Amino acid sequence: MNTRILAVLGMGTVLLAVGTAIAAERTVTLAVDNMYCSACPYTVKQSLAKVTGVDEAAVSYEKKTAIVTYDDQKTTVAALTAATTRAGYPSHPIDAAAVAK
Repeated sequence: MNTRILAVLGMGTVLLAVGTAIAAERTVTLAVDNMYCSACPYTVKQSLAKVTGVDEAAVSYEKKTAIVTYDDQKTTVAALTAATTRAGYPSHPIDAAAVAK
């Protein structure tokens, strides 16, 4: 009986370690609305930087996009788009991989 308990506990520990290892850095490109001046990207970038899990955000006024690198265990694409929307710049993912996640 004790051997079974130890085996189950050991397997649980392995599964927890694997779950952590599955965490991945992801990149999504967001189409960002309402950017009408060259200062707007700063506000968008700051709103994204405040989201836990965001590693990097590059915002282009010319392309009206934000390329965001984030930890998928700490945040989601929905949280990223919510952050830009709260700042006055609604956004949505434009790459198919992000839409599936």
